[in-house]
Amino acid sequence: MMCGRGKDRYGIDSERIVINRQGGHVAPDTVSLRYFLVLAQELNFTRAAARIGIAQPALSARMRRLEAELGTALLVRNTRSVVLTTAGAALAESAPPALAALDRAWDTARSAAAGELGTLRIGYSLSTGAETAPALVDRLIRSSPGLEVGAVPMATPEISPAVADGRIDAGITRGEQPGRGVRRFLLRRARIGVQLAQHHPLAEHPEIEIADAAAYPLRLPDRAANPVIHDQLSALFRDTRPPPRFHTPAVSFDMSQRDLHDGVTLAPAGEAAVTTQPAGLTWRPLRGAPSLTIHLVLPREQSPLHRRIRAVAKTLAHELHWLPD
Repeated sequence: MMCGRGKDRYGIDSERIVINRQGGHVAPDTVSLRYFLVLAQELNFTRAAARIGIAQPALSARMRRLEAELGTALLVRNTRSVVLTTAGAALAESAPPALAALDRAWDTARSAAAGELGTLRIGYSLSTGAETAPALVDRLIRSSPGLEVGAVPMATPEISPAVADGRIDAGITRGEQPGRGVRRFLLRRARIGVQLAQHHPLAEHPEIEIADAAAYPLRLPDRAANPVIHDQLSALFRDTRPPPRFHTPAVSFDMSQRDLHDGVTLAPAGEAAVTTQPAGLTWRPLRGAPSLTIHLVLPREQSPLHRRIRAVAKTLAHELHWLPD
């Protein structure tokens, strides 16, 4: 016989969960208990068996086994009706909230196993904060109410290392950033174009030739902030002659884009720039330019939470046509 006293760390009386191998009581199975509650409502074996969907003899056998497990009679049977004993009435009253609590416990366990519970920390590149990151965070919150989601902007080169060492659970980066201990999943492709003033001479064209754009001053993001994207954008103009005039902004993230209002400077950028550009600016695609990519970064060893993020991101990318078929 196993014995114990007091309450465990969950507040459960240890004596209530002891198993006595010499004839003590063991909690009945929940199926029989649920059958009993139906019978307690119907007070008729025929009707209860039909409602449950089993044969009447099988229900009778279940009830006899339940009474044996509890060590007390729950029912008084006769040829016409069923009457609850005092113990049966007490069980009929106390069992429903206990079963509901147990159901909630099962649901909680299943949700945790599916990655639908817990705290999720996402780091994202500033350039993905206008559209991609908010869309994914919103979908995660709406699809998994048990998740507490927090998202913070980070310097792009810091995101993959932060995912790898566990400081954040997932990252969203523009460009396929290098890094060990992570896996990268393509989340979105976006056309490359240029931001420019609406009164710029090239703004009248629906598409702009790369050579035509190279004739004007080109503002690129600071290479230290995102070497991958800086190099990808500058490589677009590698073969143009004369060489283009590149410069980086004095303020790394200027929402007003005031330097473009001069009507001369162009800023190579993905088409997501359309959603955040201030008044007086527009965006035009560059003809023949490759696409920019946005990636979801997850640890190489993934938990149910990480697999949940991946599944939601994949569905969102499909629904919003972020990736061409």
